[in-house]
Amino acid sequence: MNTLTYLGVDVSKAHLDLADATTTRRITNTPAAIHKLLARLPEGTHLLVEASDGYERLLVDACHHAGRPVSVVNPTRVRRFAQACGQYAKTDRIDARMLHVYGLAFHPSPTAPADPAVRELAELVDARSQIVQARIAILSYLEHAAQNTVVRIYRAQLRSLEVQIRTLEAAINTQLTSAPLLRDKASLLQSVKGVGPVTAATLLAHLPELGHANRQEIAALAGLAPYNSDSGQKSGRRFIKGGRPKVRRALYLAAFTLLRSPSNPLCIFYRRLRANGKPAKLALIAIARKLLAHLNSCIKNLPA
Repeated sequence: MNTLTYLGVDVSKAHLDLADATTTRRITNTPAAIHKLLARLPEGTHLLVEASDGYERLLVDACHHAGRPVSVVNPTRVRRFAQACGQYAKTDRIDARMLHVYGLAFHPSPTAPADPAVRELAELVDARSQIVQARIAILSYLEHAAQNTVVRIYRAQLRSLEVQIRTLEAAINTQLTSAPLLRDKASLLQSVKGVGPVTAATLLAHLPELGHANRQEIAALAGLAPYNSDSGQKSGRRFIKGGRPKVRRALYLAAFTLLRSPSNPLCIFYRRLRANGKPAKLALIAIARKLLAHLNSCIKNLPA
């Protein structure tokens, strides 16, 4: 670890701010500038960058192509780390410097290159989710619309959005069945009661650790792991926190679907929790966690 040099990189659409132990500097966020930067970095340089709505992708892809270690880290964790260090000011250069210090403190593992098929699937899944949310918003507006012109416009928008959703779902299905990396996993996931194409696609797109982590780790990644809240003689109620919201939402909806199958073991487990006085939402989260553990085991046992 002592031979590593951590380079913090704060990313924006137009430029990259770089910070190491002694200097800060800025370059443009373009392929040419990034190529020149990577060619000049000394051996053993490990880059740290926050997830920045896709603006970091150009740099991360270039690092992987050049064989440079790069870690894409959670921006919330880095921000809280900065505050714990007493750094409350926030500028691009300060953020780059804090990424450098974060690397020295935690030595994050390099981020593995994303498989192109998984990246395309994630883009399709996210696009569908955005359009579904837009459809929900239009339906809400339509409930209160009274003027005929407004009603017609909203209904036309709904018809258009529904066509787009069906188009994206067809593209997701094509991606799941045509990519060898995804086909067997998607088929196995959908063989489990409650898991449909959208849930399977969401898990494969946004939880690549599925089948490679133990049940505690995978629950934490999905934001379904219960955490204690105890102090002294006080034993507080456990809670879930963090994780990946898109994955947690998909599993929660899958768990809700399972309630329609009274004979399913998870549905029976839900009824037992409710009979013991557990709140409905807590019981659903417990089902979602058990479902995820089962899916993780299934993928882990899938023949290579």
